[in-house]
Amino acid sequence: MDATNVTRITNIHLLGFQIPQSVTLLVFFLLILLYCMTISGNLLIITLVSYSKTLRSPMYFFLCHLSVLDIILVTVILPNTISTVLVKNYTMSLSGCLTQFYFFIMAEPSECLLLTVMSWDRYLAICKPLHYALKMNYKVCWTLVILCWILGTFVTGVDIVTISKLQFCGPNVIDHFFCDFDPILQLSCSDLTPALYEAHILGFIFIVTPFSIIIVSYAYIISAIFKMSSITRHKVFSTCSSHLTVVCIYYGTLVCVYLIPNVGQTQTITKLLSLLYTVFTPMINPLIYSLRNQELKKVAGKILQNFLKMY
Repeated sequence: MDATNVTRITNIHLLGFQIPQSVTLLVFFLLILLYCMTISGNLLIITLVSYSKTLRSPMYFFLCHLSVLDIILVTVILPNTISTVLVKNYTMSLSGCLTQFYFFIMAEPSECLLLTVMSWDRYLAICKPLHYALKMNYKVCWTLVILCWILGTFVTGVDIVTISKLQFCGPNVIDHFFCDFDPILQLSCSDLTPALYEAHILGFIFIVTPFSIIIVSYAYIISAIFKMSSITRHKVFSTCSSHLTVVCIYYGTLVCVYLIPNVGQTQTITKLLSLLYTVFTPMINPLIYSLRNQELKKVAGKILQNFLKMY
């Protein structure tokens, strides 16, 4: 299509969840509650790890950065989602939509890679305990975390270049609660073949490959655990069960949304699956890690006692 004959869209309508008017306020307050719980829970994890001298192991260092990514992810997604609940035919600028997508796509691969690093950390701690302190030292931890952030930013840069080449001529309606990759492509009248090929390649690199590494890591971990005594087995497995739970929920929904063909899958199901990894997982991460971790509970108890003594 000749670029001179293209009518560029500047605003889009974000439909969000199509809910009855009678439950609008209920859904609004529920989303506000989810947002507050997510921010509070992840800030609590960051505070506990920063405050306590006993939580200095690599596992808690990575958990702290996971909480930062969860805060970014939910802050990018939920405010607009809440707006679509209150305002029917919610309108946002195309540039605002693309900005939301860029921050979202930066957080997602970074989190995938960080979860992979956390699984490797557990593998070294359980399967190679004698080499753990040497291979997972302070410098290595920072290098791995910085690499996760850099690669996440790299994906964002690639998508920025690809999307900047597209012509957006409508329709100007996105039937989703945030600006995801496929809904943005539906706004374009350009040839989408290069963008789709690129998405499949990046999806394989940043979703399939990390997930495969995690599976292999846990295969070795489970094999090593079964060779231990029953008492040691329970204690060791409890240190990685929280991470395994988060991985199953997070990657399970990512695979369903992005890698499995969605033929016959309604848009409502797609939205609900997307809600799981963009809102639900960041909210439950602090709960899973704190409820199943005695060290975090002890530090939280000490902070609470010190706070009560002040008053």
